[in-house]
Amino acid sequence: MKFNEQWLREWVDPPVGSEELCEQLTMAGLEVEAVEPVASGFSGVVVGKVLSVAPHPQADRLQVCQVDVGEGEPLGIVCGARNVAPGMLAPVARVGARLGDDFTIKKARLRGVESQGMLCSAAELGLAEQSEGLMSLPEGARPGDDFRDFLQLDDVSIELGLTPNRSDCLGVAGIAREVGVINRSPVTEVDTAPVSATADAVFPIEVEDPRACPRYVGRVIAGVNARAQTPLWMQERLRRSGLRSISPVVDVTNYVMLELGQPMHAFDLDKLERGVRVRMAREGETIELLDGQQVTLAGNTLVIADAGKAIAMAGIMGGQETAVGDDTRTLFLESAFFSPQAIAGRARQYGLHTDSSHRFERGVDPELAVRAMERATRLLLEITGGEAGPVVEVTDAASLPRHDPITLRAARLRRLLGAAIPRPEVTEILRRLGFQVRESEGESWEVVSSSARFDIAIEADLIEEVARIHGYNHLPDSRPAARLAIESAAATTTRDRRMRLLLADRGYQEAITYSFVDTALQSLLDPEQTPIELANPISSETAVMRTSLWPGLVQAVMHNLNRQQRRARLFETGRKYLRKEGRIVEQPVVAGAVTGLVSPEQWGMENREVDYFDLKGDVEALLALGGSAAQGVRFSATGLHPALHPGQAARLLLEDGATVGWLGVLHPRVSKALKLDQNILVFEVSSNIMGGERVPVFHELSKFPAIRRDLAIIVDEDVPAASIRACIEETAGETLQQLQLFDVYHGKGIDSGKKSVALGLTLQAFSRTLTDSEIDALIARVLQQLQNTFAATLRE
Repeated sequence: MKFNEQWLREWVDPPVGSEELCEQLTMAGLEVEAVEPVASGFSGVVVGKVLSVAPHPQADRLQVCQVDVGEGEPLGIVCGARNVAPGMLAPVARVGARLGDDFTIKKARLRGVESQGMLCSAAELGLAEQSEGLMSLPEGARPGDDFRDFLQLDDVSIELGLTPNRSDCLGVAGIAREVGVINRSPVTEVDTAPVSATADAVFPIEVEDPRACPRYVGRVIAGVNARAQTPLWMQERLRRSGLRSISPVVDVTNYVMLELGQPMHAFDLDKLERGVRVRMAREGETIELLDGQQVTLAGNTLVIADAGKAIAMAGIMGGQETAVGDDTRTLFLESAFFSPQAIAGRARQYGLHTDSSHRFERGVDPELAVRAMERATRLLLEITGGEAGPVVEVTDAASLPRHDPITLRAARLRRLLGAAIPRPEVTEILRRLGFQVRESEGESWEVVSSSARFDIAIEADLIEEVARIHGYNHLPDSRPAARLAIESAAATTTRDRRMRLLLADRGYQEAITYSFVDTALQSLLDPEQTPIELANPISSETAVMRTSLWPGLVQAVMHNLNRQQRRARLFETGRKYLRKEGRIVEQPVVAGAVTGLVSPEQWGMENREVDYFDLKGDVEALLALGGSAAQGVRFSATGLHPALHPGQAARLLLEDGATVGWLGVLHPRVSKALKLDQNILVFEVSSNIMGGERVPVFHELSKFPAIRRDLAIIVDEDVPAASIRACIEETAGETLQQLQLFDVYHGKGIDSGKKSVALGLTLQAFSRTLTDSEIDALIARVLQQLQNTFAATLRE
């Protein structure tokens, strides 16, 4: 919300300067984002009156003007503006005037004719971005008057960064109310008294959806002069608020929106057919908007229509076909209350954002429509003339927002703020905010919020209002008194914190990526899942909800690679979103993505690229944190993920066969599509299996010696080492204390299609020393079982 200080001070004029006023607004929750002067620092510019205009003797495009600047003798000024004319009032930069840091007006001869100053356009004075001619001043300006004083340019524009809940301050009236409450200063309202109808003309109004539009107000104004000039004071207020002057009718509706916070719209009545209808759009219905954009409407969009077509998107933008033009003679003026739920998101749905939608999405005072209509009518009659018909109002009281009484307890107020604010001050603050207040017995208040406030619903909201008006900096500093009890944490709880610490210890950095991802990247990395599409995505790159954490992590790794960071190790704990049996299911997972060298480059070890087994080691370390479910996870090379390399990937399975994760190198097809010049490895594991940490249990240490036997067996190349381990552990029983795989060999002396697997078995008993015969017998049983299961033979 942008406005100028002088305009605000016409409503309320507290005894504080500009800097303190801005500080007050910020501390009250209306953050001041910018304060800028409304004009550049020019000087020496006065009001001048053109007395005569004559052609330049040496130049066809120049004219010689005699200009009265209140100094007796008129000044001779050479001017090239097309709109200069005798009797015109315009700003004049006299000799010596400064229009900028390095631009001083001097006497000059232009094509042989002396010029004693310069007639100025608005652009030359920094009051507009561009101008087509001289700036014309209204009657009443006196030659010689200082131009800055005449337009009151010693003023500042203040821009507020309002939070979405403070829609009541999207108008000067709401800001003035806040300033008045803070400073206990009177607020001077503008005249919104009813304008008597001087004509009988009415236009039928029908509201088909009263829940979306509980109140609609219309009025016919006939005989207007749409070619009239908007008063300079109104043009200036619009300019200082960030809007440009367009036409008197549009300027008045914009002015009332800035002044009161009520968006309005004017239609050319002669272009409407048999009445106005407020209805939902018909699917596929089209409308050309005021900005020239052709829009195909969806069925969830509220529109203003006549008997044959949609003429405006309700609360967003009007249509070009019924727009007011220079030849318009009769207006249909609209002022309405649209439900925030009916407007929220609709503008973004069509790639739009307007001042009107910005206000209606957040909530406009439902009691403001009639007052705004009267204010706009009065201004239009003063500027464009015409005759006003009666106000026609259609209201569905049951659909208007309700404000139920809220009980505010003094004890609760004191407890939350840490201070006892006097009861009369609390009552005064609430009443000055426009609330209805009834003091109750037992130190409490019954409060009904103002119709303009959509953010007051519970007791805490009222406490916040009292605190910010009383002043946060006036509340005493006090330490909270609390009884802190140290609760015991369950030893079976692992989850996120321990997973984060472990991965950080293994060289990973934590990343946080968006839950909304690009459709193409999502389908590339998880093609078997159909993602959930967003109804109103912020952009095409955030159009669907992720079905895996890989899209965000891979995108982050690519971002690093594109900036010469060739080594990256990222992980994330978060949720992915799947659709199962018609429901949206959130699944917590931990995922990672790595690329580049296995360790930072150094002299003490050979540099090599990270590979599948490095990533598998990280995942195994992660699983070691979990409970029984995580301990039962096995790695399978079947049923692999389509985004992973078929020879360098694995699926994580529970004992019952359920898939709980994936890991591996991205498929070459995926790498090619992403234009990667080095491998990226990824993993994803369900966080649900990480719960229930194994509780440490003491095991007695054997006092008898342990014996190690090494076995080297030859098996088929496709036999997993995990299956061999499981077979040995089951056969050896409790005597086996440790089993270590220490070598896998392919090559000379080993047949094609075979491999040699070497394992170390550590054997130990708790009641006696094992004899050689017992050990030999156990090893024989193990070898026999390996032969029976895998056709394994002992390597010679």
